[in-house]
Amino acid sequence: MTARRILVTSALPYANGHIHLGHLVEYIQTDIWVRFQKLRGNRCIYICADDTHGTAIMIRARQEGRSEDAMIADMREAHLRDFSAFDVAFDNYGSTHSEYNRQVCHEVWTSLRAAGLVIEKNVTQLFDPKAKTFLADRFVKGTCPKCQAPDQYGDNCDKCGSTYSPADLINPVSTLSGATPELRSAKHLFVEIEKLHDWLTEWTQSGLHLQDEVANYLKGHFLGEPLRDWDVSRPAPYFGFEIPDSPGDYWYVWFDAPIGYIGSTAEWCAKNGEKLDDWWRPGTAPAEIHHFIGKDITYFHTLFWPAMLKTAGLNLPERVHIHGFLTVDGEKMSKTKGTFVQASTYLKHLDPSWLRYYYATKLGSRLDDLDLNLEEFATKVNSDLVGKVVNLASRTARFVEAVGLSSTYPDDGGLFREAAAQADSIAAAYEGCDFNGAMRQIMALADRANKYVDEQAPWTLRKDPARAADVQNACTVTLNLFRQIAVYLAPVLPRLATQASQLLQQPITRWEDSQTPLVGTSVTRFEHLMKRVELAQVQAMIEDGKQTAPETTAEAAAVPSTPWNDGPEQIAAEPLVAEHCTIDDFVKVDLRVARVVAANEVVGADKLLQLTLSLGGEGTRNVFAGIKSAYKPEDLVGRLVILCANLAPRKMKFGISEGMVLAAGAGGKEIFLLNPDSGAKPGHRVH
Repeated sequence: MTARRILVTSALPYANGHIHLGHLVEYIQTDIWVRFQKLRGNRCIYICADDTHGTAIMIRARQEGRSEDAMIADMREAHLRDFSAFDVAFDNYGSTHSEYNRQVCHEVWTSLRAAGLVIEKNVTQLFDPKAKTFLADRFVKGTCPKCQAPDQYGDNCDKCGSTYSPADLINPVSTLSGATPELRSAKHLFVEIEKLHDWLTEWTQSGLHLQDEVANYLKGHFLGEPLRDWDVSRPAPYFGFEIPDSPGDYWYVWFDAPIGYIGSTAEWCAKNGEKLDDWWRPGTAPAEIHHFIGKDITYFHTLFWPAMLKTAGLNLPERVHIHGFLTVDGEKMSKTKGTFVQASTYLKHLDPSWLRYYYATKLGSRLDDLDLNLEEFATKVNSDLVGKVVNLASRTARFVEAVGLSSTYPDDGGLFREAAAQADSIAAAYEGCDFNGAMRQIMALADRANKYVDEQAPWTLRKDPARAADVQNACTVTLNLFRQIAVYLAPVLPRLATQASQLLQQPITRWEDSQTPLVGTSVTRFEHLMKRVELAQVQAMIEDGKQTAPETTAEAAAVPSTPWNDGPEQIAAEPLVAEHCTIDDFVKVDLRVARVVAANEVVGADKLLQLTLSLGGEGTRNVFAGIKSAYKPEDLVGRLVILCANLAPRKMKFGISEGMVLAAGAGGKEIFLLNPDSGAKPGHRVH
């Protein structure tokens, strides 16, 4: 089989903060996939970089009384130190502030200009007259214009969930200086990606590049209507690259950050005598591009980024692998509870291999959020890694230190052969990012190997000198099964693979090492491979991570991949996968049959229809439903629908909505009202 050429990226960590356990979900996931590809013999390079531009960097550098260059240099070292400690091995770790990245930004920008996609518009934003800078949403606080809750950020309200512009806040205040911001207008440059709408629809809906739920999300939320122009510039002062044909304006961080994938590749090419075009330009043997990101930045990586690449004539992603958020013990990460754990805090108390394995057991191919249950974390590591895998070597290696492995492989009842036959199945799980499935298969092999060693009991056999050959044979089989499992686990546990290589004097370098048992080799003196997790260690980590300072919204949230959003066009992230509810939660929902007795368009609303619904003898309800794209008002009158009747009334600018009409579908024309049985009557409950 011809080796593949694969270029893999993770989202670029922002240089305004340290790496924490939420970030590590993505980098560990990506590193596992890259290590697997290399073990399979593919030419695979892992590219990443620090995301270094934006208002937040500029402001923090000011507050610390030093230059942005000095600040991002220190944070880069801290990031690399944390990644290395967790065995995340990049082939190149660059910076979006590099000259390599500046050059690629110029080339992409020139292509966008040449394609006629760049336009100018005036944008009105809040400006801090004291800090002398325009304010991103996160730097403004005030009273919610909807529910009057105080101390809310400039994009959405924590209390009522409303979204709005920072300019809509009541009594807004700059969090940078405490000054009252002013409304000011400035020229911004926009990219009209609507001109690529048809192509983006084709690319995202092809079934090749995105998970199905992501494709459906894009179809239902964005592609069913015109794509809005993308704001790609910021006026001075701003830390970033000045736009060469628009002096005084700078590329917005979300423009040059994804280009950082290419800039970092260019740096790697310069170091290794490679050609950038061989990796990022279509050719006779184009490289596969694979991006790993969190679901919070789906919009940018599946619409803006492909549009940029397409326009510039660059390779498009073969696949964008998207994962969910991290929670701890079923809750959002919290600094005050000590569960917003930085990588460096974890490392003071716990083995990084434990986290790599635990995340692998939780990561699947879908977008489900991942929960770090601390008690389960200890139990799973102790049961699987210590009790099953390491146990195979610790129970047998000492018995053959003097004699080594048997010269021929003993009869093991087909155990090694049957485990070798599962190599393709385990490989398919790794390839499809179903790490959870791979771990289940591997632990099943460990269970069978432990059953074998329990039955053979070499610790009992060795008491009889006449059975020395039986002891050697039993240990030879067990250690080969241990090594085979270490090969399968090598992408997740590279340290264990190294330890197995040293113990049995044979390096693990290829996936095929799982197919042939070792015979006649020496066995080095056994050294402890892995300790058990003690809950006291876990609790000490939590206590160490506790902070008494008030949390920000971002700190308390389920953790996103990277805070690249830095401006007024920030997209309110809608979850791609709903949170679980219990049966007790569900039975609270009162679903009723209702008849549409009147339906009208809503002046000023693009998606809403105003429905008057009859519940039989229980009167009528006024409900606003976002179904205008699929239904004409006159076609709805007389129709039966299903209504969530006990939803709290919601005050909207068009009036009060007294419930919710249930529908399904991707959006746009594909909205399907749930229709009760024709024998149902208005007011009947739905069971």
